[in-house]
Amino acid sequence: MVKRPGGALLPNIAIDHAASLPIATQLYVALRDLILAGTVAHGTRLPATRTLARDIGVSRTTVIEAFDRLNLDGIVDSHVGVGTVVSASLDLERPSATPHEPASGPTPPLARAAVAALSSLAERPRLPYAPHAFVTGLPAFDAFPMAQWSRLAARHWREPRQAVMGYGSPVGEARLRQAIAAHLGANRGITCAAEQVFIVGGAQQAFLHIGTMLLDPGDAVWFENPGAIGARNGLLATGARLVPVPVDAEGLQVAEGMHRSPHFRLAFVTPSHQQPLGHIMSIERRLALLRAAQRAGAWIVEDDYDGEFCFGRRPLSTLKSIDSGGRVLYVGTFSKSLFPALRLGFIVAPPALVEPLTRISVAGSAGVPAATQAIVASFIEEGHFASHIRRMRRIYEERHATLLEAARDLRGLLDVAPTDSGLHTVGALPETLPERAVAEAAAARGIVVASVGRYAIEKVVRNGLVLGFGGVRPHEIRAGIRTLGEVLGDMSARRLRPIPRSPGRPRVAA
Repeated sequence: MVKRPGGALLPNIAIDHAASLPIATQLYVALRDLILAGTVAHGTRLPATRTLARDIGVSRTTVIEAFDRLNLDGIVDSHVGVGTVVSASLDLERPSATPHEPASGPTPPLARAAVAALSSLAERPRLPYAPHAFVTGLPAFDAFPMAQWSRLAARHWREPRQAVMGYGSPVGEARLRQAIAAHLGANRGITCAAEQVFIVGGAQQAFLHIGTMLLDPGDAVWFENPGAIGARNGLLATGARLVPVPVDAEGLQVAEGMHRSPHFRLAFVTPSHQQPLGHIMSIERRLALLRAAQRAGAWIVEDDYDGEFCFGRRPLSTLKSIDSGGRVLYVGTFSKSLFPALRLGFIVAPPALVEPLTRISVAGSAGVPAATQAIVASFIEEGHFASHIRRMRRIYEERHATLLEAARDLRGLLDVAPTDSGLHTVGALPETLPERAVAEAAAARGIVVASVGRYAIEKVVRNGLVLGFGGVRPHEIRAGIRTLGEVLGDMSARRLRPIPRSPGRPRVAA
Protein backbone atom coordinates (compact mmCIF):
# COMPACT_ATOMS: atom_id res chain seq x y z
CA MET A 1 0.00 0.00 0.00
CA VAL A 2 1.50 3.31 -1.12
CA LYS A 3 1.56 5.91 1.66
CA ARG A 4 1.45 9.65 1.45
CA PRO A 5 0.91 12.39 4.00
CA GLY A 6 -2.78 12.59 3.11
CA GLY A 7 -3.33 8.93 3.98
CA ALA A 8 -3.47 5.72 1.93
CA LEU A 9 -3.69 5.96 -1.82
CA LEU A 10 -6.93 4.09 -2.40
CA PRO A 11 -7.80 2.14 -5.54
CA ASN A 12 -10.08 3.93 -7.97
CA ILE A 13 -13.54 4.44 -6.48
CA ALA A 14 -16.22 4.80 -9.16
CA ILE A 15 -19.00 7.26 -8.36
CA ASP A 16 -22.05 7.34 -10.64
CA HIS A 17 -23.49 10.84 -10.43
CA ALA A 18 -26.51 9.81 -12.53
CA ALA A 19 -27.51 6.92 -10.26
CA SER A 20 -30.51 7.14 -7.94
CA LEU A 21 -28.39 5.88 -5.02
CA PRO A 22 -27.05 8.86 -3.01
CA ILE A 23 -23.35 9.60 -3.59
CA ALA A 24 -22.54 9.31 0.11
CA THR A 25 -24.07 5.83 0.13
CA GLN A 26 -22.10 4.82 -2.97
CA LEU A 27 -18.87 5.97 -1.30
CA TYR A 28 -19.72 4.23 1.98
CA VAL A 29 -20.41 0.91 0.18
CA ALA A 30 -17.22 1.17 -1.89
CA LEU A 31 -15.02 1.87 1.15
CA ARG A 32 -16.73 -0.79 3.26
CA ASP A 33 -16.23 -3.45 0.58
CA LEU A 34 -12.53 -2.53 0.11
CA ILE A 35 -11.90 -2.79 3.84
CA LEU A 36 -13.85 -6.00 4.47
CA ALA A 37 -12.21 -7.66 1.47
CA GLY A 38 -8.80 -6.92 3.00
CA THR A 39 -7.72 -4.63 0.15
CA VAL A 40 -7.22 -1.90 2.75
CA ALA A 41 -5.55 -3.56 5.75
CA HIS A 42 -6.34 -2.98 9.42
CA GLY A 43 -4.49 -0.08 10.93
CA THR A 44 -4.31 1.77 7.58
CA ARG A 45 -4.97 5.51 7.82
CA LEU A 46 -7.51 6.64 5.26
CA PRO A 47 -7.00 9.89 3.33
CA ALA A 48 -8.16 13.08 4.96
CA THR A 49 -11.72 13.96 4.04
CA ARG A 50 -10.62 17.00 2.06
CA THR A 51 -8.02 14.95 0.14
CA LEU A 52 -10.40 12.10 -0.71
CA ALA A 53 -13.10 14.54 -1.77
CA ARG A 54 -10.68 16.13 -4.21
CA ASP A 55 -9.41 12.74 -5.49
CA ILE A 56 -12.84 11.40 -6.44
CA GLY A 57 -14.58 14.67 -7.29
CA VAL A 58 -17.21 14.93 -4.57
CA SER A 59 -17.92 17.37 -1.77
CA ARG A 60 -16.15 17.09 1.56
CA THR A 61 -19.55 16.85 3.28
CA THR A 62 -20.25 13.69 1.31
CA VAL A 63 -16.98 12.11 2.44
CA ILE A 64 -17.63 13.06 6.07
CA GLU A 65 -21.06 11.40 5.91
CA ALA A 66 -19.55 8.19 4.51
CA PHE A 67 -16.78 8.15 7.16
CA ASP A 68 -19.35 8.71 9.91
CA ARG A 69 -21.31 5.64 8.77
CA LEU A 70 -18.14 3.53 8.70
CA ASN A 71 -17.33 4.74 12.19
CA LEU A 72 -20.80 3.83 13.48
CA ASP A 73 -20.41 0.35 11.99
CA GLY A 74 -17.08 -0.12 13.82
CA ILE A 75 -15.21 -0.50 10.52
CA VAL A 76 -13.00 2.54 11.15
CA ASP A 77 -11.86 4.50 14.19
CA SER A 78 -11.52 8.27 14.16
CA HIS A 79 -9.13 10.07 16.54
CA VAL A 80 -8.27 13.76 16.78
CA GLY A 81 -4.73 14.30 15.55
CA VAL A 82 -4.49 10.83 14.05
CA GLY A 83 -7.27 10.79 11.49
CA THR A 84 -9.48 7.93 10.35
CA VAL A 85 -7.91 4.46 10.68
CA VAL A 86 -9.22 1.02 9.67
CA SER A 87 -10.24 -0.76 12.86
CA ALA A 88 -7.69 -3.27 14.18
CA SER A 89 -10.51 -5.54 15.37
CA LEU A 90 -11.36 -6.45 11.79
CA ASP A 91 -8.16 -8.48 11.52
CA LEU A 92 -9.35 -10.70 14.36
CA GLU A 93 -12.95 -11.04 13.13
CA ARG A 94 -12.40 -11.57 9.42
CA PRO A 95 -12.63 -15.30 8.55
CA SER A 96 -9.42 -16.73 7.18
CA ALA A 97 -9.33 -18.46 3.81
CA THR A 98 -6.75 -20.53 2.01
CA PRO A 99 -4.95 -18.37 -0.58
CA HIS A 100 -6.47 -18.62 -4.06
CA GLU A 101 -9.44 -20.59 -2.73
CA PRO A 102 -12.86 -19.15 -1.94
CA ALA A 103 -13.86 -19.25 1.70
CA SER A 104 -16.49 -21.85 2.42
CA GLY A 105 -18.23 -23.07 5.51
CA PRO A 106 -19.56 -26.47 6.48
CA THR A 107 -22.85 -27.58 4.95
CA PRO A 108 -25.44 -27.49 7.73
CA PRO A 109 -27.19 -30.80 8.34
CA LEU A 110 -30.83 -30.89 7.26
CA ALA A 111 -33.71 -32.63 8.94
CA ARG A 112 -34.42 -36.12 7.57
CA ALA A 113 -37.84 -34.99 6.37
CA ALA A 114 -36.26 -32.11 4.47
CA VAL A 115 -33.66 -34.37 2.84
CA ALA A 116 -36.41 -36.73 1.71
CA ALA A 117 -38.55 -33.86 0.42
CA LEU A 118 -35.76 -32.16 -1.54
CA SER A 119 -35.34 -35.18 -3.79
CA SER A 120 -39.05 -35.16 -4.65
CA LEU A 121 -39.94 -31.48 -4.88
CA ALA A 122 -41.25 -30.58 -8.33
CA GLU A 123 -39.55 -27.81 -10.25
CA ARG A 124 -41.70 -24.72 -9.96
CA PRO A 125 -40.55 -21.70 -11.98
CA ARG A 126 -41.14 -18.25 -10.57
CA LEU A 127 -44.85 -17.62 -10.34
CA PRO A 128 -46.08 -15.22 -13.04
CA TYR A 129 -46.44 -11.55 -12.21
CA ALA A 130 -48.00 -10.30 -15.46
CA PRO A 131 -50.78 -11.91 -17.51
CA HIS A 132 -50.06 -12.97 -21.11
CA ALA A 133 -50.88 -15.93 -23.32
CA PHE A 134 -51.33 -18.54 -21.82
CA VAL A 135 -50.23 -18.00 -18.23
CA THR A 136 -52.26 -19.90 -15.65
CA GLY A 137 -53.18 -18.80 -12.16
CA LEU A 138 -53.66 -15.08 -12.78
CA PRO A 139 -57.02 -13.31 -12.74
CA ALA A 140 -58.00 -10.45 -15.04
CA PHE A 141 -56.00 -7.55 -13.60
CA ASP A 142 -57.53 -5.20 -16.18
CA ALA A 143 -61.03 -5.76 -14.78
CA PHE A 144 -60.28 -5.27 -11.08
CA PRO A 145 -62.23 -2.39 -9.44
CA MET A 146 -59.16 -0.46 -8.32
CA ALA A 147 -61.08 2.73 -7.52
CA GLN A 148 -63.31 0.99 -4.99
CA TRP A 149 -60.35 -0.82 -3.49
CA SER A 150 -58.36 2.41 -3.15
CA ARG A 151 -61.28 4.14 -1.44
CA LEU A 152 -61.61 1.35 1.12
CA ALA A 153 -57.85 1.33 1.74
CA ALA A 154 -57.78 5.12 2.27
CA ARG A 155 -60.69 4.89 4.68
CA HIS A 156 -58.93 2.19 6.67
CA TRP A 157 -55.77 4.27 7.09
CA ARG A 158 -57.81 7.20 8.41
CA GLU A 159 -58.81 5.11 11.43
CA PRO A 160 -57.09 5.88 14.78
CA ARG A 161 -53.45 4.83 14.76
CA GLN A 162 -53.78 2.44 17.67
CA ALA A 163 -56.48 0.61 15.69
CA VAL A 164 -54.44 0.13 12.50
CA MET A 165 -50.76 -0.01 13.43
CA GLY A 166 -50.51 -2.81 16.00
CA TYR A 167 -50.21 -6.57 15.68
CA GLY A 168 -53.26 -8.37 14.37
CA SER A 169 -54.75 -11.63 15.57
CA PRO A 170 -52.71 -14.74 14.66
CA VAL A 171 -55.89 -16.58 13.67
CA GLY A 172 -57.32 -13.71 11.64
CA GLU A 173 -59.30 -10.56 12.21
CA ALA A 174 -62.81 -11.21 13.52
CA ARG A 175 -64.51 -9.09 10.83
CA LEU A 176 -62.88 -10.99 7.99
CA ARG A 177 -63.52 -14.40 9.55
CA GLN A 178 -67.18 -13.50 9.94
CA ALA A 179 -67.41 -12.09 6.40
CA ILE A 180 -65.87 -15.24 4.90
CA ALA A 181 -68.17 -17.52 6.91
CA ALA A 182 -71.21 -15.57 5.70
CA HIS A 183 -70.02 -15.59 2.08
CA LEU A 184 -69.33 -19.34 2.11
CA GLY A 185 -72.75 -20.03 3.58
CA ALA A 186 -74.53 -17.99 0.92
CA ASN A 187 -72.42 -18.93 -2.11
CA ARG A 188 -70.61 -22.24 -1.51
CA GLY A 189 -73.13 -24.07 0.66
CA ILE A 190 -70.78 -24.30 3.64
CA THR A 191 -72.27 -23.82 7.09
CA CYS A 192 -69.56 -22.84 9.54
CA ALA A 193 -68.92 -20.53 12.48
CA ALA A 194 -66.46 -17.67 12.20
CA GLU A 195 -64.29 -19.48 14.76
CA GLN A 196 -63.72 -22.27 12.23
CA VAL A 197 -62.20 -19.84 9.71
CA PHE A 198 -58.43 -19.31 10.00
CA ILE A 199 -56.73 -16.59 7.96
CA VAL A 200 -53.35 -17.56 6.48
CA GLY A 201 -50.79 -16.09 4.10
CA GLY A 202 -52.07 -17.89 1.01
CA ALA A 203 -52.94 -21.49 0.20
CA GLN A 204 -49.32 -22.65 0.48
CA GLN A 205 -49.21 -21.64 4.13
CA ALA A 206 -52.51 -23.43 4.64
CA PHE A 207 -51.05 -26.70 3.33
CA LEU A 208 -47.99 -26.32 5.55
CA HIS A 209 -50.17 -25.66 8.61
CA ILE A 210 -52.33 -28.68 7.85
CA GLY A 211 -49.37 -30.96 7.19
CA THR A 212 -47.66 -29.84 10.39
CA MET A 213 -50.80 -30.49 12.41
CA LEU A 214 -51.95 -33.81 10.93
CA LEU A 215 -49.00 -35.64 9.36
CA ASP A 216 -46.06 -37.55 10.75
CA PRO A 217 -43.10 -38.19 8.42
CA GLY A 218 -43.94 -41.09 6.14
CA ASP A 219 -47.72 -40.81 6.49
CA ALA A 220 -49.54 -41.76 3.29
CA VAL A 221 -51.36 -38.95 1.47
CA TRP A 222 -53.60 -39.64 -1.51
CA PHE A 223 -52.73 -37.05 -4.12
CA GLU A 224 -54.38 -36.44 -7.48
CA ASN A 225 -52.19 -37.46 -10.41
CA PRO A 226 -51.74 -35.13 -12.18
CA GLY A 227 -52.25 -32.57 -9.43
CA ALA A 228 -51.42 -29.16 -8.02
CA ILE A 229 -47.66 -28.59 -7.82
CA GLY A 230 -47.72 -26.06 -4.98
CA ALA A 231 -49.76 -28.30 -2.72
CA ARG A 232 -47.57 -31.28 -3.62
CA ASN A 233 -44.43 -29.43 -2.58
CA GLY A 234 -46.03 -28.11 0.59
CA LEU A 235 -47.08 -31.56 1.77
CA LEU A 236 -43.74 -33.12 0.82
CA ALA A 237 -42.01 -30.48 2.94
CA THR A 238 -43.86 -31.79 6.00
CA GLY A 239 -42.54 -35.32 5.41
CA ALA A 240 -45.62 -36.81 3.79
CA ARG A 241 -45.41 -39.87 1.54
CA LEU A 242 -47.51 -38.96 -1.49
CA VAL A 243 -49.51 -41.75 -3.10
CA PRO A 244 -50.37 -40.77 -6.69
CA VAL A 245 -54.01 -41.59 -7.43
CA PRO A 246 -55.19 -41.35 -11.06
CA VAL A 247 -57.87 -38.88 -12.12
CA ASP A 248 -60.57 -39.44 -14.73
CA ALA A 249 -63.59 -37.44 -15.91
CA GLU A 250 -65.30 -38.01 -12.52
CA GLY A 251 -62.32 -36.92 -10.47
CA LEU A 252 -60.07 -38.85 -8.10
CA GLN A 253 -60.41 -42.64 -8.57
CA VAL A 254 -61.26 -43.58 -4.99
CA ALA A 255 -61.23 -47.34 -5.64
CA GLU A 256 -57.68 -47.08 -7.02
CA GLY A 257 -56.67 -45.06 -3.97
CA MET A 258 -57.97 -47.81 -1.70
CA HIS A 259 -56.07 -50.38 -3.73
CA ARG A 260 -52.80 -48.45 -3.49
CA SER A 261 -53.01 -47.31 0.12
CA PRO A 262 -56.07 -48.29 2.16
CA HIS A 263 -54.57 -46.90 5.39
CA PHE A 264 -54.04 -43.36 4.16
CA ARG A 265 -53.83 -40.46 6.58
CA LEU A 266 -54.98 -37.62 4.33
CA ALA A 267 -56.34 -37.07 0.80
CA PHE A 268 -55.79 -33.91 -1.25
CA VAL A 269 -58.38 -33.07 -3.92
CA THR A 270 -59.56 -30.18 -6.12
CA PRO A 271 -63.15 -31.33 -6.70
CA SER A 272 -64.68 -28.13 -8.12
CA HIS A 273 -62.15 -27.75 -10.96
CA GLN A 274 -59.44 -30.40 -10.96
CA GLN A 275 -55.95 -28.96 -11.20
CA PRO A 276 -54.86 -29.16 -13.97
CA LEU A 277 -57.31 -31.26 -16.04
CA GLY A 278 -60.40 -29.22 -15.16
CA HIS A 279 -62.72 -32.15 -14.36
CA ILE A 280 -65.49 -31.78 -11.79
CA MET A 281 -65.66 -34.56 -9.21
CA SER A 282 -68.98 -36.37 -9.46
CA ILE A 283 -71.28 -36.63 -6.45
CA GLU A 284 -70.73 -40.42 -6.43
CA ARG A 285 -66.96 -39.96 -6.13
CA ARG A 286 -67.38 -37.30 -3.46
CA LEU A 287 -69.49 -39.60 -1.33
CA ALA A 288 -67.10 -42.49 -1.94
CA LEU A 289 -64.16 -40.34 -0.82
CA LEU A 290 -65.97 -39.28 2.35
CA ARG A 291 -66.77 -42.95 3.15
CA ALA A 292 -63.15 -43.98 2.52
CA ALA A 293 -61.86 -41.25 4.85
CA GLN A 294 -64.36 -42.25 7.53
CA ARG A 295 -63.25 -45.90 7.37
CA ALA A 296 -59.54 -45.05 7.42
CA GLY A 297 -59.84 -42.36 10.10
CA ALA A 298 -58.30 -39.98 7.55
CA TRP A 299 -58.71 -36.30 6.71
CA ILE A 300 -59.47 -34.63 3.38
CA VAL A 301 -58.08 -31.32 2.14
CA GLU A 302 -60.42 -29.65 -0.36
CA ASP A 303 -58.58 -26.98 -2.35
CA ASP A 304 -61.23 -24.70 -3.86
CA TYR A 305 -58.72 -22.44 -5.60
CA ASP A 306 -61.03 -21.07 -8.31
CA GLY A 307 -64.41 -22.55 -7.47
CA GLU A 308 -66.08 -19.13 -7.45
CA PHE A 309 -65.92 -18.92 -11.23
CA CYS A 310 -68.57 -21.14 -12.73
CA PHE A 311 -70.26 -20.35 -16.03
CA GLY A 312 -72.75 -22.26 -18.11
CA ARG A 313 -74.01 -24.27 -15.14
CA ARG A 314 -74.92 -24.05 -11.49
CA PRO A 315 -71.92 -24.94 -9.33
CA LEU A 316 -71.97 -28.27 -7.52
CA SER A 317 -71.90 -28.15 -3.77
CA THR A 318 -68.46 -28.18 -2.22
CA LEU A 319 -67.17 -31.38 -0.67
CA LYS A 320 -67.11 -29.55 2.65
CA SER A 321 -70.84 -28.78 2.43
CA ILE A 322 -71.79 -32.49 2.34
CA ASP A 323 -69.27 -33.61 4.97
CA SER A 324 -71.37 -34.87 7.86
CA GLY A 325 -68.44 -36.62 9.55
CA GLY A 326 -66.19 -33.58 10.10
CA ARG A 327 -63.38 -34.91 7.92
CA VAL A 328 -62.86 -32.09 5.39
CA LEU A 329 -60.55 -29.11 5.77
CA TYR A 330 -61.60 -26.52 3.17
CA VAL A 331 -58.85 -24.25 1.78
CA GLY A 332 -59.68 -21.06 -0.11
CA THR A 333 -57.63 -18.20 -1.46
CA PHE A 334 -58.17 -14.66 -2.68
CA SER A 335 -55.34 -14.95 -5.22
CA LYS A 336 -57.79 -15.77 -8.03
CA SER A 337 -60.94 -14.04 -6.82
CA LEU A 338 -59.09 -10.75 -6.07
CA PHE A 339 -55.34 -10.71 -6.84
CA PRO A 340 -52.25 -12.74 -5.86
CA ALA A 341 -50.26 -9.91 -4.25
CA LEU A 342 -52.64 -10.02 -1.27
CA ARG A 343 -51.07 -13.35 -0.16
CA LEU A 344 -54.32 -14.07 1.64
CA GLY A 345 -56.00 -17.42 2.09
CA PHE A 346 -58.07 -19.26 4.67
CA ILE A 347 -58.80 -22.66 6.16
CA VAL A 348 -62.23 -23.78 7.30
CA ALA A 349 -61.47 -26.40 9.93
CA PRO A 350 -63.79 -29.13 11.22
CA PRO A 351 -64.92 -28.46 14.80
CA ALA A 352 -62.52 -31.12 16.16
CA LEU A 353 -59.51 -29.26 14.74
CA VAL A 354 -60.39 -25.71 15.80
CA GLU A 355 -58.56 -25.90 19.13
CA PRO A 356 -55.27 -27.44 17.86
CA LEU A 357 -55.19 -25.16 14.79
CA THR A 358 -55.76 -22.16 17.06
CA ARG A 359 -52.82 -23.19 19.25
CA ILE A 360 -50.54 -23.75 16.24
CA SER A 361 -51.50 -20.35 14.78
CA VAL A 362 -51.00 -18.48 18.05
CA ALA A 363 -47.69 -20.18 18.80
CA GLY A 364 -46.12 -19.96 15.37
CA SER A 365 -47.41 -16.91 13.52
CA ALA A 366 -47.99 -13.20 13.99
CA GLY A 367 -50.75 -13.44 11.41
CA VAL A 368 -51.46 -11.82 8.06
CA PRO A 369 -51.18 -7.99 7.96
CA ALA A 370 -54.27 -6.60 9.66
CA ALA A 371 -54.65 -3.80 7.09
CA THR A 372 -55.04 -6.29 4.25
CA GLN A 373 -57.64 -8.22 6.21
CA ALA A 374 -59.60 -5.09 7.11
CA ILE A 375 -59.79 -3.90 3.50
CA VAL A 376 -60.91 -7.33 2.24
CA ALA A 377 -63.51 -7.52 5.03
CA SER A 378 -64.98 -4.17 3.96
CA PHE A 379 -64.88 -5.24 0.31
CA ILE A 380 -66.99 -8.29 1.18
CA GLU A 381 -69.31 -6.59 3.69
CA GLU A 382 -70.26 -3.76 1.33
CA GLY A 383 -71.17 -6.12 -1.51
CA HIS A 384 -68.25 -5.29 -3.79
CA PHE A 385 -66.90 -8.85 -3.66
CA ALA A 386 -70.18 -10.42 -4.81
CA SER A 387 -70.51 -7.87 -7.62
CA HIS A 388 -66.90 -8.48 -8.65
CA ILE A 389 -67.39 -12.26 -8.76
CA ARG A 390 -70.52 -11.94 -10.92
CA ARG A 391 -68.72 -9.63 -13.34
CA MET A 392 -65.63 -11.85 -13.52
CA ARG A 393 -67.76 -14.90 -14.32
CA ARG A 394 -69.07 -13.10 -17.42
CA ILE A 395 -65.55 -12.00 -18.42
CA TYR A 396 -64.06 -15.46 -17.98
CA GLU A 397 -66.91 -17.04 -19.92
CA GLU A 398 -66.20 -14.61 -22.78
CA ARG A 399 -62.47 -15.34 -22.72
CA HIS A 400 -63.10 -19.09 -22.58
CA ALA A 401 -65.38 -18.79 -25.64
CA THR A 402 -62.71 -16.73 -27.42
CA LEU A 403 -60.12 -19.43 -26.76
CA LEU A 404 -62.37 -22.19 -28.11
CA GLU A 405 -63.23 -20.17 -31.22
CA ALA A 406 -59.61 -19.17 -31.90
CA ALA A 407 -58.38 -22.76 -31.51
CA ARG A 408 -61.01 -24.25 -33.80
CA ASP A 409 -58.70 -24.18 -36.83
CA LEU A 410 -56.02 -26.12 -34.90
CA ARG A 411 -58.11 -29.25 -34.44
CA GLY A 412 -55.96 -32.29 -34.90
CA LEU A 413 -52.92 -30.38 -33.68
CA LEU A 414 -54.47 -28.90 -30.52
CA ASP A 415 -57.90 -29.98 -29.34
CA VAL A 416 -58.94 -27.54 -26.62
CA ALA A 417 -61.39 -29.01 -24.12
CA PRO A 418 -64.33 -26.82 -23.09
CA THR A 419 -64.73 -26.17 -19.39
CA ASP A 420 -67.57 -24.86 -17.24
CA SER A 421 -65.46 -23.05 -14.67
CA GLY A 422 -62.10 -21.69 -13.66
CA LEU A 423 -59.35 -19.74 -15.39
CA HIS A 424 -57.70 -22.48 -17.47
CA THR A 425 -58.36 -25.53 -19.58
CA VAL A 426 -56.37 -28.26 -21.36
CA GLY A 427 -55.53 -28.75 -25.02
CA ALA A 428 -54.80 -32.28 -26.23
CA LEU A 429 -51.84 -32.85 -28.57
CA PRO A 430 -51.29 -35.71 -31.03
CA GLU A 431 -48.84 -38.37 -29.91
CA THR A 432 -46.37 -37.23 -32.58
CA LEU A 433 -45.89 -33.88 -30.79
CA PRO A 434 -44.40 -34.41 -27.30
CA GLU A 435 -45.90 -31.89 -24.89
CA ARG A 436 -42.62 -30.89 -23.30
CA ALA A 437 -40.98 -30.13 -26.65
CA VAL A 438 -44.02 -28.08 -27.67
CA ALA A 439 -43.91 -26.10 -24.42
CA GLU A 440 -40.22 -25.32 -24.93
CA ALA A 441 -40.74 -24.29 -28.56
CA ALA A 442 -43.68 -22.09 -27.58
CA ALA A 443 -41.63 -20.42 -24.83
CA ALA A 444 -39.02 -19.48 -27.45
CA ARG A 445 -41.81 -17.58 -29.22
CA GLY A 446 -42.99 -15.83 -26.04
CA ILE A 447 -45.96 -18.13 -25.36
CA VAL A 448 -46.27 -19.72 -21.90
CA VAL A 449 -47.88 -23.16 -21.80
CA ALA A 450 -47.32 -25.92 -19.28
CA SER A 451 -47.22 -29.60 -20.15
CA VAL A 452 -49.71 -31.82 -18.35
CA GLY A 453 -46.83 -34.11 -17.36
CA ARG A 454 -45.25 -31.34 -15.28
CA TYR A 455 -48.12 -31.76 -12.81
CA ALA A 456 -47.72 -35.53 -12.52
CA ILE A 457 -45.97 -37.56 -9.84
CA GLU A 458 -45.99 -40.66 -12.03
CA LYS A 459 -46.34 -40.75 -15.80
CA VAL A 460 -49.81 -40.06 -17.20
CA VAL A 461 -51.16 -41.07 -20.61
CA ARG A 462 -52.51 -37.61 -21.36
CA ASN A 463 -50.35 -35.64 -23.85
CA GLY A 464 -51.37 -32.01 -23.73
CA LEU A 465 -50.93 -28.41 -22.64
CA VAL A 466 -52.47 -26.40 -19.84
CA LEU A 467 -53.81 -23.11 -21.23
CA GLY A 468 -54.68 -20.19 -18.97
CA PHE A 469 -57.24 -17.74 -20.30
CA GLY A 470 -58.55 -15.87 -17.25
CA GLY A 471 -55.90 -13.15 -17.16
CA VAL A 472 -55.52 -12.88 -20.95
CA ARG A 473 -57.51 -10.33 -22.95
CA PRO A 474 -59.41 -11.60 -26.00
CA HIS A 475 -57.11 -10.04 -28.61
CA GLU A 476 -54.09 -11.53 -26.79
CA ILE A 477 -55.78 -14.96 -26.79
CA ARG A 478 -56.27 -14.78 -30.56
CA ALA A 479 -52.70 -13.63 -31.18
CA GLY A 480 -51.35 -16.31 -28.83
CA ILE A 481 -53.27 -19.06 -30.61
CA ARG A 482 -51.93 -17.87 -33.97
CA THR A 483 -48.37 -18.08 -32.67
CA LEU A 484 -48.99 -21.44 -31.00
CA GLY A 485 -50.48 -22.69 -34.26
CA GLU A 486 -47.32 -21.69 -36.12
CA VAL A 487 -45.22 -23.55 -33.56
CA LEU A 488 -47.34 -26.69 -33.87
CA GLY A 489 -47.39 -26.48 -37.65
CA ASP A 490 -43.62 -26.14 -37.88
CA MET A 491 -43.02 -29.03 -35.48
CA SER A 492 -45.53 -31.23 -37.24
CA ALA A 493 -43.99 -30.52 -40.66
CA ARG A 494 -40.51 -31.36 -39.41
CA ARG A 495 -41.65 -34.67 -37.98
CA LEU A 496 -43.47 -35.67 -41.18
CA ARG A 497 -40.66 -34.60 -43.53
CA PRO A 498 -38.88 -37.66 -45.02
CA ILE A 499 -35.21 -38.12 -44.18
CA PRO A 500 -33.14 -37.46 -47.35
CA ARG A 501 -30.71 -40.18 -48.50
CA SER A 502 -27.03 -39.35 -48.82
CA PRO A 503 -25.79 -38.86 -52.42
CA GLY A 504 -24.69 -42.10 -53.97
CA ARG A 505 -26.17 -44.20 -51.16
CA PRO A 506 -27.33 -47.54 -52.64
CA ARG A 507 -31.04 -48.31 -52.52
CA VAL A 508 -31.86 -51.29 -50.32
CA ALA A 509 -34.38 -53.70 -51.77
CA ALA A 510 -37.44 -54.45 -49.71
